[in-house]
Amino acid sequence: MATPSSRQEGILVEGKSSGADRIERLVLRGLNLRVGVRGFFLKCIQPVVIIVAVLAALCGTASAQDNYEIQVYSYELVPKGMTMVEIHSNFTVDGEKTVVNGVVPSNHAMHETLEITHGWTSWFETGFYVFSSIQPPSSPMSGWQWVGDHIRPRIAAPESWHLPVGLSVSQEVGYQRRQFAEDSWNYELRPIIDKKIGSWYLDFNPTFDRALHGMNAGKGWGFSPNVKISYDFTKKIAGGIEYYGALGPVSDFDPINEQTQQIFPTIDVNFSPAWEFNFGMGVDVSNSGDHLIVKCIVGRRFNWGHGRKAAERSGMTPPSK
Repeated sequence: MATPSSRQEGILVEGKSSGADRIERLVLRGLNLRVGVRGFFLKCIQPVVIIVAVLAALCGTASAQDNYEIQVYSYELVPKGMTMVEIHSNFTVDGEKTVVNGVVPSNHAMHETLEITHGWTSWFETGFYVFSSIQPPSSPMSGWQWVGDHIRPRIAAPESWHLPVGLSVSQEVGYQRRQFAEDSWNYELRPIIDKKIGSWYLDFNPTFDRALHGMNAGKGWGFSPNVKISYDFTKKIAGGIEYYGALGPVSDFDPINEQTQQIFPTIDVNFSPAWEFNFGMGVDVSNSGDHLIVKCIVGRRFNWGHGRKAAERSGMTPPSK
C-alpha cells in the first residue's frame, strides 16, 4: 500500500457502532457537539456512512487475518496504471504453543504474505493476497504451508472533492485453510480516514469483520479498530506507533481479558519513490493473543513501461517537459 503524502489540515474522525443505522446516529451525535461540524459531516463523512450501511445490509463477522498482514491502511491508492508488490514478513517470537480449536500453534511461526495491488482508475484499485506460513519443526504441520488467498477491491474519494481528510473504503473477502484459522471464509469492511498535519500523520481504520463460514459464522459483526500516529523525522524516515485491536461483537464487546490489544512501535522508510519499507515490533498488552511479534513490509512500485503519467504522479520519473 502506498505511504501517505501531505494534505491540507483537517479533522481525524473515529467511529464505531452495532449496525448501519447506529453508525450514522453515533457519528452525528458526536459531531453535533461542535457548531458547524454537521456541515462537515454531510460533506465529508456521509459518503463513508452510506457505503458502510449498504454493505452491512448486503453482508451478514470475519475475524481479521491474524498476523499475516499487519498494516494500518492509508487513504491513498496505487496510481492508475501502476502495480504495487509487497512482501509482509511476520515472525511470532512468543505466541500460542498448543493447538486451539483446530488451529496450529503460532509460536515461532514465520508468516509470509505476497500482496499485489493494481490501480485501475484514480479512485479504484484491487489487491490480491497469497498467505503462507513457515511452521517450526515442533508444529503439527511443519514446513512452508499455503494458508489461503484474499481479494481486496478499494475505492477512494476523488481529490476533486477537496475533502479536509483522506477517505477511502476497502472490502476484503477470502479463504484460509481450517488448520490456520477458526473460519475458512471471511469478509472485512474497512473505512479509512487519515490526515497529514505538518510532520504528523494520523490514520484511523474502524474495521468491521464477519465470518462467512466456520466456527464464528452467525456471531455477527466484529469491531477491530486500527490506528497509526507517526512523525516525519526526515523526508524519507518516519517513526510512530500502530495499534491493532479486536474487541469482539459490536453489539456486546468481549471482556477486556479476551480482547486483543496490540501496540507496535514502527519505522517507515521511503528509500526512493519506487521502494518503501516498514518495520515494527509489537506486544499484546491484553495477553489474550500472541505476545510478541516482529513485522516487516517491503514494497516496490512498477509501471510496466506504459504508465508514465502514473509514474510522474508517484515521483518515479521526472515530469514531461
